[in-house]
Order: sequence, then structure tokens, then C-alpha cells
Amino acid sequence: MTRRTPRGGRLLAALALLGSSVVAGVGAAPADGLVPGPSARAGSDAWSASHDVTRVHYLPGQADPVTDTNHVTVSVDRHTDLQSRERIDVSWTGAHPTGGRAGNPYGETGLDQEYPVVILECRGVDDPAAPADQQVSPDTCWTNTVQERSQSDDEARAVWRDDLYATDADKAAVSGLDPGSLPADCAPVQQGTAYHFTPFRAADGTVFTACDSTHLPPEAAVGSVDPPNEVMAYTSPDGTGSAQVEIRTETENASLGCSHTVACTLVVVPIMGLSCADDSAWCNKTGAYAPGSHNDGTTGAQQAVSPAYWWSASNWRNRFSVPLGFALPPSTCTLLGQGPPVPFYGSELLSQAALQWSPAYCLDAKRFNWQANTMPDEAAFALMQDGTAAAAEVTGRVEGDDRVGYAPTAVSGFGIAFNVDDPTTGLQRTSLKLDARLLAKLLTESYPGDSIGALHPGLGDNPWSLQTDPEFLELNPGLGLAFGRTSSLAAATLLALSTGSGVMQQLTSYLAHDKDAMAFIDGRPDPWGMKVNPAYRHLALPVSTWPLLDTWVPTGTGNTCLDQNEAPYLPKIAAPVSSLRLISQAMLFNWPNVQTACEKDVSTGLFKLGRIGRQDISQRFMLGLVTLGDAARYGLPVASLQASPGHYVAPTDASLGAALGLTHQSERLKPFDLDQSDVRHSATAYPGTKIVYTAARTSGLDHDVAQHVAQFIDVSTSEGQVAGRGNGQLPGGYLPIASRGVTADLYRSAQQVRAAVLAQQAPATPAPTPTPTPTTPTPGGTSGGVTGGGVPGAGTPPGGVAPPAAPSTSPSAAPAPAPTAVAAPTARVSSAVGGGVLPVLLLGALVAGTAAVASRVVLGLRGVR
Repeated sequence: MTRRTPRGGRLLAALALLGSSVVAGVGAAPADGLVPGPSARAGSDAWSASHDVTRVHYLPGQADPVTDTNHVTVSVDRHTDLQSRERIDVSWTGAHPTGGRAGNPYGETGLDQEYPVVILECRGVDDPAAPADQQVSPDTCWTNTVQERSQSDDEARAVWRDDLYATDADKAAVSGLDPGSLPADCAPVQQGTAYHFTPFRAADGTVFTACDSTHLPPEAAVGSVDPPNEVMAYTSPDGTGSAQVEIRTETENASLGCSHTVACTLVVVPIMGLSCADDSAWCNKTGAYAPGSHNDGTTGAQQAVSPAYWWSASNWRNRFSVPLGFALPPSTCTLLGQGPPVPFYGSELLSQAALQWSPAYCLDAKRFNWQANTMPDEAAFALMQDGTAAAAEVTGRVEGDDRVGYAPTAVSGFGIAFNVDDPTTGLQRTSLKLDARLLAKLLTESYPGDSIGALHPGLGDNPWSLQTDPEFLELNPGLGLAFGRTSSLAAATLLALSTGSGVMQQLTSYLAHDKDAMAFIDGRPDPWGMKVNPAYRHLALPVSTWPLLDTWVPTGTGNTCLDQNEAPYLPKIAAPVSSLRLISQAMLFNWPNVQTACEKDVSTGLFKLGRIGRQDISQRFMLGLVTLGDAARYGLPVASLQASPGHYVAPTDASLGAALGLTHQSERLKPFDLDQSDVRHSATAYPGTKIVYTAARTSGLDHDVAQHVAQFIDVSTSEGQVAGRGNGQLPGGYLPIASRGVTADLYRSAQQVRAAVLAQQAPATPAPTPTPTPTTPTPGGTSGGVTGGGVPGAGTPPGGVAPPAAPSTSPSAAPAPAPTAVAAPTARVSSAVGGGVLPVLLLGALVAGTAAVASRVVLGLRGVR
């Protein structure tokens, strides 16, 4: 893999690098690392490039240097139309194997290893033709800590000064910044010590010296909600590796400032080691750790081959630069929408589709300003019935007025996302099997979690968590505890919803139709002797809201924190949250919501219980209930669930389609029923499959509102079912509805409901008086009652048009507290869609000064509460 070539001197060594070949398609990087050009595969959102990465150094006892060369290929699965917090899968081949692997490769905790691949989100483009202030550079690359940007060492050991490609300024005693520009509290004070500072230049031009933690951008503050998104990723001994990188926009990181108007780049630096200008002993180190080894905590990484000097000329010139393209901000419809918003309320399963669908309505003068708001099905249905909402997005039939039609709008479902690292390799597992009984154990608080929970009457002999449950380990070999890991409290629970939801109804219906799960809940031990928590014995299922029934309070434990905060213990481990979005966020951050961490209030001297810390990479074990749309958007792996005995099914287009094949519609214009007892006889149907319906009245609606609802059904079941990442398209995590195939009956029913809504000919009764909308608007957005509104008389696109054939995105490739409705954020509109009206609207918005507002709208992905 590594080619070594002896050279006759440093000049020849440097000149030789200029002749390095480029072997790649469009977007390949030449030897100097510049990567102009679009995706390597036209028509695809993937990107790939290859080039040689090199290091010139001296071997002990040899007068001439050698050049180590690796031919590296870097690929990403997506790089345009990026939504906030979307994850990019980055993979590579041909890199130098990593030694001394860190347990957590994100941020400064990834610095103490050798030969990793550094991945950074940077502002600017890697194009020599671009203006200087728009060029990507180390100064525009985001890192979270001082240690990643500033170094100091004895002048004899300051390896960056021996860099073959360093400038004279780089070799100065203080480099990277003019010493005169350093704040007084950062000025170097030690004689004989060399310093290097890699300042960060923010989007607004502010320069942060990064000399200490007080001179970093505000988003890098200690205790920030957001964990680092820079990665010092591992390369396996065979030269291959991969990592997920969370992309952040100006919404989360205004200092970095990435947006649809500010170009950014994903910079990938395979660390080969510093090229050395001479035979300096410190610069020519080749590593203390063997490839594939873990950092033992006693031997520090050798600096010459560590990621600490990613910014050095030697490493920077080996970079790959992936251009990033972003969606418009979520406030687009608030700023530029046509007419007042027309609110629809309902299922969180539709939220990722809403991000892409909303601009296709609000930026089209022939359509109404559709606004999606999340709340439980029953509450949404009530708002639709009383006229507050134009329609409700529900996942099944709701008891109420029979003058309601249910138009199938989206096929998606729930998944059990998991962050589980293999105890042998430390790498994240990409597949997991779960059956209904295991889910029942997790939900019923039947795992005690730790030595305190094991004091619970009836649970003392149970496994402490899923990690030690023989049933789980039999299904998932190799996931037993290793490397001295202790049982994780997070592995004793499934992070789930605290509020009512059709998703919980579906999940618990899955449990209710499994004889082993229900036998366990009814008190029969599993084959290994584990027993249900007595508080849940004989619990009747299904339920739409999961009850926290355990009331046991530990006493006499000697734990001061527990003594001062007497409360049921196991519910603190379960700690459900109010929305599926918050669960996805917790999974993104590797941050369990377990509330057993003991904290001391310094002002009172009293102890309190709080949220435990984030789990380190390679040490993760947590599960959460998520939407398939969120799982696809954020790159969360989802478990395979048992269908019929012995058959474990992952969520894919095929498995969602197989579940649809088991549904039946008992009445025209009404929902399709999926009986979990049918799923339990299928080898291919995914149990978490759900249909989202647009429920609307078929009589008594205002004419304009009826037109809006009919238009939404028409558009959402035609162009809205074309799989893709663009404006108005269907994102990953959804199965497209078409007029042919397994979804044909859904499509037909949707058109029937559309016609009935337009006709408004059901038995007439006095329409209820609309009431004000009890909603809390999203920042920058509005919510309001509908009595007409929108664009009166707006044209409705022709009905009955099947979506054009397009490859669908597999759901596996891959929100707001109830009952208050919170307006869901809207998404960006692609530059290719929206017609000539968009540039005019954007210009008007900029003139009005509203773009600054758009850049600060929060997506809602903040701390789990």
C-alpha cells in the first residue's frame, strides 16, 4: 500500500511531489490537494475522488530522504441539498492504518492517536479561481477546542518548524498569527518555547485567536449542547475506513456560517505524517503504536504522525475537498410564503417529508401556504373537526364525525434506532435483531440497570441490562461486555415517548400480538429465568401512551444523592421524552436521557439528580424509538424486528410494501387496517409500517379550505411521491405511493377522498364555529385559525396523475410536546424549482433585511428536555 522511494536530496524530493499523478474522475484532487469540480458521478448526490498522499522523511542512519506514497480514494454518499444536522457517510481506501486508536475520535479526544483521517467542515471553496476571501483554509475550518488549533513546545521539538513545506513565517518562534495581534492575556511568555496558533475566521470577519478557551467562537464554549462534529477517524489495517459526519448550518453554528448562500467544504485529510526538511529526530518519527491498536493511555502518540498538525503545510496539501450544498433555511415559508399559512396538524411521522414539501407550496403563487404542525392524532383530529385546522395528519381512524375522509399521504413508520459499538473492534454495529419480548422487557422497566436497581423486589435475579440478557446475546452474538465495560444504564431501557401517539399504539400492538411478549408481561419468566417488573404484570395492551408504573423508592443505599431526592428510581432510568424528534437528537448526540447522575449544588450544598453524560465512541449502547424519516435523514441505524418466528425484518421499500400487502380497507374513504396478527405470520413484512392520512371533512368545509385540502392531496400524492432530496420531493424513510403496484389502492383511495372533499356532498349539518388556534408558533413562523385564507380561487393541479418512475430511497438507508401544537419548521427550496419568482422574492427579502432573521431560526434540535 505504501510505496517508498529514495531521493537524492530535499530539492529532488520536493520536485518529485509535483509530478504525482491523479487517478480519478471529475472532482479528483491533484497533488496540491485542490479539488475544483462537481460530483464525480453526474446525476447522483455521491462524490468520489482519488489522488496520492505523500510524506518525505529520513530513515535513521540514511543521508537521503524517502517518499512514502499512498493512493487514497475518498467517497461520500451525499453532498448537496443538505438539511441541518444531516449526516454524511464518508469512506476511504488506501490510507495509512491508524495506531493508538482513541475511544472517542471526535474533537480533542481524537488527537492522541497516529495516522487517523481528519474530517472537518470548513467555510469556503477549494478553487484557485475563487476570490481570496472565499477560499477554504485552515483558518475557516471548524474545531471545538484550543488543543486542535494551538500548539506549543520546546523549540527543538516543535516539529511543525521542520516541515519541508513550511514558510519562513511558519518557522518563526510564534507562527500562525502576528505576535503583535495577540491579546495581552495570550502573549507567549516562556523563552525557548515555540508557539503556533491557527486562528478561526468567522463568517462575519471576526478573528478568534484560539490561544485559549476564552478566545474561541461562542459555539465552541465549554458545556455547549452540540458535541464536536470534527472527526479524527480510524483507518483499519487494510487501509479502509468510514465515519459519519454531522453537517451543521448557520442555524447551529453562525460563526461557521454555512448556508445556501455561503459556500462550505468538507475537508478530508488522511494523515501521512509531516514531511521533514532535514533529519531532525522529532520530525521523522513514524509512530509508537502498531496499526489497529488501541491507545493504552500510557504511551502518547508521536506528534509527527498525529492529527494535532492537520493544519500544517505537509498535511494540508494532502487534503480532499468535498463541496457542500445546502437547503434554504427552515424559515423560508415564513419569509417568502404566498398568502397566510393554512395549518394542518398531526403525526410526527410526516415531519421529514414536510421539510421538503413545504416550500413547494408556499413559494408557488398557484398554491396555498401549507403549514405542518405536530401534535397527537386525537388532538389534531379535534382541531380539524371544529374547523381550527384545515385537515389532520393521522395514522389511523379516530373516533368522531363520520363525515371525514382519510386520504393516504405517506407510507413510513417507526424504527428502533441503536448506537451500539462492537466490544471487540470498537466500531459501530450496523445491524441488530430485536424481538417483541426484548422490547417488552425494556419498556416494563424489568432491567434493574445497576446495583441500586437490583435491590428492587422481584428484579434482583434479572440481567441488569440488555447487554447481559442471554436472549439478546443469542440473537446478536459478539455483543457481550468486553474491555472492562460495565453494564450501561442506557442499555436497561428504550428511550420512548411520554405522550400519546399512534406510534406507541402501533408498537404496543406489536407486543400485544406476540405470545411470548404477553406471556412475559403476564408473569411467566423467559426461558433464562428473567421476570417482568411486578408493577407491569398483566398490563393490557395496546396503549397510545406508555405508563410509568413502577413506584419503588430505594432506601438504605448509603447514596446521599438518592437520600436527598427520594423518588421512584427506575422511571429515572426510563426517562421518556415528549417527542420523537428529541429521541433522534439524543441518538445523534450519543446522550442517554437517564436521570441518575449525582450533582452538587454549590450554592446550597445539596445534591440533585440530573442527566448522565454522553457515551464515548466505542463505548456506546443505547436504543431509541424514532421515525424512519429521522433515521434516514440523520443516519441512525435501525434494528430488524421479528415478524414471523425466526424472521427478522429491517425497514426497506420491500418490507414496507410487504406490510401494505397485508392491509385491508373496510369502508370507502376510510383508513387501511394493518393487523399485527397478520404481520406475525409474514416472513417479509416490517412490523413498524405506518400509513399517514390526510383526514378532512367531506361536508361543511369553507370552499377555499376544501380547495386547499384537495390541492394538498393531489400534489402530495403525485410530485410529492417522487423520491429525492429536492424541493417538493419525498425524502428517505418513506415508501412512494404510486398508481401501480402495492400502493395502488392507497393512491386510488386518496383520489376518492380528494373528490369527496371537493364535492362537500356528505349529509350536511351546521358547520362548527372556528375557534382560535391554541398553538405556539415556531420562532419566525406563524400559526392561525383557518376560515378561508390562503389564495382564494387558486388553481388546483390536475388530479389522478401517478408520480413519474424514479428510484426510491430505502427507509433503512437511512416535533413538539403534546398537546400544544408547535409549527414544524419548513425546508429549503432548490434553485431549480420554484420558477422565476424565487430570485425576485429572495431579492426582496434581502432588501428588507430579513435574511438575517432566516439565518438564526432554530430547527428545534436543542437539548432534550
